[in-house]
Amino acid sequence: MRKSLLRTSGAATLVGLTLCGTMHSAQAGGGIGVGGAVALGAIGGLAVGGAIASANNSYYPGRPVYRAPPPVYVEEVCHIERRGFTDPYGVEHIRRVRVCE
Repeated sequence: MRKSLLRTSGAATLVGLTLCGTMHSAQAGGGIGVGGAVALGAIGGLAVGGAIASANNSYYPGRPVYRAPPPVYVEEVCHIERRGFTDPYGVEHIRRVRVCE
C-alpha cells in the first residue's frame, strides 16, 4: 500500500508541475496580450527612429558646402584736390578735382 501511495502522489506531483509550467501568467486588468505588445514596440521604435533621423537632418543650411568665392571689388582710393589754372584771358581759377590713385 505504501508503494501505491508513493506512486500516486509522485504521479500527481509530476502532473501538477507540468500543468503549472505550461500555464500562462495572469495579467491584471485584462492586459493587451503578446500581439499588442509587439505592435506597441514597433510603433515606439518607429517614433524614436523618426526622431533620431530628423535630428540628423543633412539639409540644414549651416553645414559646410562648396560655394564659389564672393566677387572681389577693388575699391578705388580717391580724394579731392584743389588745382589752380589760368584761362586764355589770364584769369586764375581754382577748381576742385577728384584724383584717384
